[in-house]
Amino acid sequence: MANLTTLELQNLKHLIETQNTCYQKLNNYADYAVDPQIKQVFNKAAQNSLNTKEKLISFLN
Repeated sequence: MANLTTLELQNLKHLIETQNTCYQKLNNYADYAVDPQIKQVFNKAAQNSLNTKEKLISFLN
């Protein structure tokens, strides 16, 4: 993997933080959802955000 520039690292950090925020909010929404189908949608979206966050973090290794 090529070395990342400072700007690329800053952008990557921002994207990781954004995905983490999405994950936390979607989990919170799922906790408050009453309808099981809506709960499932939020849980799936939260998992997708977590997966994306983990993929972005892998660029740092």
